[in-house]
Amino acid sequence: MKPTLLVLAAGMGSRYGGLKQIDPMGPSGETILDYSVYDAIRAGFGKVVFIIRPDFEKDFQERIVQKFADKIEVGFAFQTLDCLPADFKIPEGREKPWGTTHAILCARANVQTPFAVINADDFYGRDSYAVLSEQLKNLSNESTAYCMVGFTLKNTLSEHGTVARGVCKADAQGLLTDIDEMTKIAKTPLGGTNTAADGKVTELSGNEPVSMNMWGFTPHIFKQLEVLFDEFLATKGQELKSECYIPLSVGSLVRSGQATCLVLRTDSTWFGVTYREDKAVVQASIIEEVKRGAYPENLWA
Repeated sequence: MKPTLLVLAAGMGSRYGGLKQIDPMGPSGETILDYSVYDAIRAGFGKVVFIIRPDFEKDFQERIVQKFADKIEVGFAFQTLDCLPADFKIPEGREKPWGTTHAILCARANVQTPFAVINADDFYGRDSYAVLSEQLKNLSNESTAYCMVGFTLKNTLSEHGTVARGVCKADAQGLLTDIDEMTKIAKTPLGGTNTAADGKVTELSGNEPVSMNMWGFTPHIFKQLEVLFDEFLATKGQELKSECYIPLSVGSLVRSGQATCLVLRTDSTWFGVTYREDKAVVQASIIEEVKRGAYPENLWA
C-alpha cells in the first residue's frame, strides 16, 4: 500500500504576483513543487493531493500538474471558509480559512492510506521523503504511531533575517515530547538565538531538531483532528484571524496519550524563500544538488 502525499498549498498567496513559489528555481525552469513531487515518486508515494483554494486549480493544472500527471495519481482538495461542521456559523468579517489542521480535514475524502503532509513552498530534500515513506509503509490505517521529519536547525536558518521554527524535544526512543514554537530565531556563528515577545533570549546550538511541517499520519488522525477542531471552534471560532495549527494539534494528541510521534532525523538541508533575498540562495543550492547528481538537469525529461 503506497502512501499518499498531501501538499498544503491553499495559503500560496501572491508575494510577487501569481502563485507563490511557482517561480522557476531549477536549471530547466522547475519549481520547488516539481522537486517535491519528484522526490515523493522515487520514495514510493503513490498519490499526491494538492490542498488548494478553488481559484488556484486552473493554474495548478496548467503550470504544475501537466508535467507529471502521467507519473503519479493526482488529486485536489479545496480548503474553503465554509468547510465546517454544519452547526457552526462563520463570524461576520472572517476572510481566511482556519489553518493547517483545517486544511488536512478538508482533504479527508481524498486519503485512503497512511499519508505525509508538506508545505508547498518548501524544498525538503530526497532523504527526508525516503525516511518518511519507509516509516509510513509499515503503518496500518488505524495506527496512532505518527511521525515527523526533524531537520537540524542550522540547516534551516536564513542569512537575511529571523525565522519561526518548532524546536522539538524527544525522549530516548526518539518520540516527540514537546514542540517549542520559537518565532524569531536569528542565525549566529555558533548556532542561533531566539528572542521571545517578552524580550527573553534563548541560545540555540544549531543542532536541535526542528519541525518544518513535514508530518506522517494515518487516516485514523482525521477522527482525532475533528474533535480538536470542534474544540478550537468552540473557544476561538469567533475570532477573525485565529488558526488551528497542525503542530499544536499533534502536541495535544501526544500530551493526552492519544498518539505518539516519532522524530525522524535527516541530514537533508531545507530550502525555502522566507525573504526575497533567499530566492537566489535556493536557486544556487538546487544547481549544486544537480551538479552532484542528486537530480537530473531537466527533471521531467
